[in-house]
Amino acid sequence: MAPELSTFFVTSLAAVQAVYFGITGIWPILHMSSFLAVTGPKHDLWLVRAVGLLIVVVALPLALAAWRGTVAIEVFALAVASSVALGIIDVVYVARGTIRKIYLADAAAELVLVSAWVVAWTGR
Repeated sequence: MAPELSTFFVTSLAAVQAVYFGITGIWPILHMSSFLAVTGPKHDLWLVRAVGLLIVVVALPLALAAWRGTVAIEVFALAVASSVALGIIDVVYVARGTIRKIYLADAAAELVLVSAWVVAWTGR
């Protein structure tokens, strides 16, 4: 059986990431014009919406784990891997000049989340 963590810190971390992903994922769906005003123009708005929905999908198991009060290793892996992937995308495409530097704020948030998960899981 996979290990699970049920500490207040871990379940709170899952809740925080679920809220962050939920807000950032749903934003372009609910109000594309404000999203584009902050993040810059995009060519394929369908892709912006698709990525937003996928980020919301990742938020759902995180929220469920927080609500249940227990975070399984699969949820830990989803939380860390999604934050690593989004952070890498942010940094690489800002460096290439494809997206605005505002995305580095998201990369920083993703780094904080990954660091917190590593601390939570390893106890260090």
